[in-house]
Amino acid sequence: MLYILRRVAFYLAAFFVAVTLNFFIPRIMPGDPSARIIASFQGRLNEAQVEAIRASYGTTGSLWEQYVGYVGQVLRMDFGISTVQFPEPTSSLLFYGATWTLVLVGIAITLAFLIGTMMGIHAAWNRGGFFDSVFTPINVMLNAFTPAVVALLLFYAFSLQLQWFPLGRAHSTGLMPGWNLQFVGNVLYHATLPVLSILIVSFGGWHLGMRNVMINLLNEDFVILARAKGLSDRRVRYRYVARNAILPQITSLALSVGFLLGGALVTEQVFNYPGLGKFTVTAIESRDYSFIQAQLLLLTMSVLVANFLSDIANVILDPRLRKG
Repeated sequence: MLYILRRVAFYLAAFFVAVTLNFFIPRIMPGDPSARIIASFQGRLNEAQVEAIRASYGTTGSLWEQYVGYVGQVLRMDFGISTVQFPEPTSSLLFYGATWTLVLVGIAITLAFLIGTMMGIHAAWNRGGFFDSVFTPINVMLNAFTPAVVALLLFYAFSLQLQWFPLGRAHSTGLMPGWNLQFVGNVLYHATLPVLSILIVSFGGWHLGMRNVMINLLNEDFVILARAKGLSDRRVRYRYVARNAILPQITSLALSVGFLLGGALVTEQVFNYPGLGKFTVTAIESRDYSFIQAQLLLLTMSVLVANFLSDIANVILDPRLRKG
């Protein structure tokens, strides 16, 4: 419990630092978020209207007053108004984009972790065998590719040439969203190529990581003792070796969340997928500071939450941490 409380204190401090940096970085850049909206009215606004727009973007008052107001907005999950889709609230755009990105990254990261980890276990247990000799070098090669390259190749081959998959969007036009087989199946169909583009370059890392850690553990005394006691290969492999080898994998899984979200930005652009990546690129091009700030904060929170969940998983799997 003490270990978890220390980690919670650390993540709260990290969140506070992230919120502070997220507030100051846009303000040291030239211009402010409200200037673009005010300029678009070409002088047709009176002083009260200009002040109201500046207030909605939190650019009135002293810097300390702006900071306190910003922290209050963050705690209420109120990120102001988008300048690109004025007067649409940034939080609603962020929620819409995050939903589709979570579908994409959630499926990809789950499949990559499960497939790569199981391949690593099998390769390490049969080190030097056919599976290890063939698939380990292949996965080393695939791990060197970037999601952008794979996404472009898949898009060209299966969407443009063979036309087996759609050119973009998260679901077919005119299909009403709902929790039914038709809509869910349509969403999965549209997400197939984007998920594959992330999955192909991701699972090799889990394979190599699990394989290397397991090979180091195979010569440990507790494994030799377990074999000497006559325990079955299956029990030694999963209960003794894989259970200990998976601890660094879980930590890496938490750290990879930020990388995968970054990879999803490019993938979403290639497949015209309406996730955070597509909205973020549009926001950067249009200097939509409200959305950029909210997206960066969401990315930071995702990484912190993922790391906290990995800490809990490590405590469950490794009883020694419960004493810390």
